[in-house]
Amino acid sequence: WAGGYPEIVKENELFERYYRELGIVPAGEWGAFMAALREPLPATLRITGYRSHAKEILHCLKEKYFRELQDLEVDGQKVEMPQALSWYPEELAWHTNLSRKILRKSPQLEKFHQFLVSETECGNISRQEAVSMIPPLLLNVNPHHKVLDMCAAPGSKTAQLIEMLHADMNVPFPKGFVIANDVDNKRCYLLVHQAKRLNSPCIMVVNHDASSIPNLLIDVDGRKEVLFYDRILCDVPCSGDGTMRKNIDVWKKWTTQNSLQLHGLQLRIATRGVEQLAEGGRMVYSTCSLNPIENEAVIASLLEKSQGALELADVSSELPGLKRMPGITKWKVMLKDGQWFEEWKDVPSNRQTQIRPTMFPIKDEEKLKAMNLERCLRILPHHQNTGGFFVAVLIKKSPMPWNKRQPKVHQKLLQRTGDSEVPAASSDNGSECVTEDPTLAENEESKKKQELQNSDTEQSKKEGVCGPPPSKKMKLFGFKEDPFVFLPEDDPLFLPIQKFYALDPSFPKMNLLTRTQEGKKRQLYMVSKELRNVLLNNSEKMKVINTGIKVWSRNSDGEQFGCAFRLAQEGIYTLYPFIHARIINVCIEDVKILLTQENPFLSKFSSETQKKVKDMAMGSIVLKYDPDPEKPDDLQCPIVLCGWQGKTSLRAFVPKNERLHYLRMMGVEVFKAKRKEEESESKTAEEVQHRLAQTEEEMDVEDKEHDLVTKMEAEAGEESCHSPVESTAMEVENKIEDLDQSSKNANSHVSQESKDTDKSNVKE
Repeated sequence: WAGGYPEIVKENELFERYYRELGIVPAGEWGAFMAALREPLPATLRITGYRSHAKEILHCLKEKYFRELQDLEVDGQKVEMPQALSWYPEELAWHTNLSRKILRKSPQLEKFHQFLVSETECGNISRQEAVSMIPPLLLNVNPHHKVLDMCAAPGSKTAQLIEMLHADMNVPFPKGFVIANDVDNKRCYLLVHQAKRLNSPCIMVVNHDASSIPNLLIDVDGRKEVLFYDRILCDVPCSGDGTMRKNIDVWKKWTTQNSLQLHGLQLRIATRGVEQLAEGGRMVYSTCSLNPIENEAVIASLLEKSQGALELADVSSELPGLKRMPGITKWKVMLKDGQWFEEWKDVPSNRQTQIRPTMFPIKDEEKLKAMNLERCLRILPHHQNTGGFFVAVLIKKSPMPWNKRQPKVHQKLLQRTGDSEVPAASSDNGSECVTEDPTLAENEESKKKQELQNSDTEQSKKEGVCGPPPSKKMKLFGFKEDPFVFLPEDDPLFLPIQKFYALDPSFPKMNLLTRTQEGKKRQLYMVSKELRNVLLNNSEKMKVINTGIKVWSRNSDGEQFGCAFRLAQEGIYTLYPFIHARIINVCIEDVKILLTQENPFLSKFSSETQKKVKDMAMGSIVLKYDPDPEKPDDLQCPIVLCGWQGKTSLRAFVPKNERLHYLRMMGVEVFKAKRKEEESESKTAEEVQHRLAQTEEEMDVEDKEHDLVTKMEAEAGEESCHSPVESTAMEVENKIEDLDQSSKNANSHVSQESKDTDKSNVKE
């Protein structure tokens, strides 16, 4: 730009000297390697695999959006047709030669870009770097696995792990769960945003230093046991020299000093990971660096001190089609001034704080051979037009040697929890008491908690309160989170809900929770019973940022319709299998009306729908669309929507991006409607397009919506007393907020909505 910033020169002599010497690039390929690093990274996307409509999105992408890119030229560059990643299962990941910058800025690609942004918001697509997709695939997660993601933000890999848990969409509560951790409090909220798009009751976001993440306890048949994970993803902080194609400033800032400083932290995090891994479990260690100091040196050191408890898995047959280089067994250490060291004994004493013995390769040839370091994977950028990456898959065969000598610690643990296990036998609900009492009994260090123990023990037992850690621990960093309060079994709140929606007797009501101890409960959330177990047993030692999905929202006027809580769209796929009343089956034309018109009158729907609605009381309803196999041109995946039945109208409570998603899948053009929002409010040629634009505006402005509903009801000649009921009931879940009238007692489930979460430092 004229008078702007000078362009970063993509040269670094030390970088070239270092990697030429190490020989990680095959002979004759150095030129191609450097040329690839200087090219911008192509845009890649991944379709969320567990959704029932993944095939529909794939079909839409192939037949519509990709075809429109054919023969297109942008800034003199011909746009290549997007290609499926050959190694990713079921054609669910794609890449194109378009860089992210061109995709954002080019007017010809605006429609495609808008599609990507909208579908990403819905959780149907993840815009994720190709190499970043590899570690979760190599973890081989099954729905019953307990998974720990140690350094999870910003959350694209976490999203993949959640998808794998929900491989079977017919099972609303898989037995497994994902605990996603990050040390940075602000990045945790970005992680929450990513995870919430997938609407899973099996994800918990926590905020800890991964190198000292605490052991968690779970209740197993009345006994406290340490939680060991079946799968651990250990994607550690790194120097990031494999990301030069998208993080251009790495060219200027790269030095070997970064790797030397990070090596110790990476080794501590990996060690903590394998300590918490179950026997027979699998841990994937990964970095976006090419440097052996951060990669093979960490793995070799970990294998050496494990004394045979760990082994590198041979994954050469997994992910066929992925071009990879084997791990190396010989490397040297270089200081930022260019000085090389081949062995620890050569390092002068004044340098021994910077360079550590674990950074050097093992000298014992037999030990080195037994480690099988060649089983590691190094992805080079020029092989498949990607970023640089390193992956190692570890299997735990037996406890770590330093853990074998700890029976005394286990005995102390049992003694400490033993006193609290006594009341369990005389309790009506044994499991809950067992999990509650330690929460109160062990909190002696805090006076406030001691008072609460003396005065409110019974109440806390009853409510299933899983509060934040003691104030002493809360001073460390970040925001103070609201407590997690499980609904007691005899809570009068639940009975009208159960009756109104005819919930199945198998509905796990013990898994319902709120985020407030006092005042009206405005939102009800749901977790799986396994996460409930984790929450109740570890409230003191664990800083939980977020867990659970919203399933019901309080409707201020709902009580006069028989139930004070309406269904929430984000939790409807989890709830639907348990609901036996207030379900209306609708045809595809009805779905289009619901999604394109803000508050359509009943007369606009099919006669079948009108008959079903006629005998149903006003209030929250479920709208279900089942595909007709005899009409292959229609949408071929089921849809479940939350709705509201008024006196003379029917409407859907669906967030804006989700509306657009379903309309795209049904072949309704939504791009033009978006453009028309900016024009005057004159009538368009197509009524559907006009109403969709109107809907989008209304969902953004609460007052405008209120005026419209009041006006429509006045025109319909409805009773004046009904108007405020409808207007307060006509909430739209735009993103994750309700448009209910705010109350002082309301507690937001996602605390970042009310806090400034500065995302400027977040690394993509």
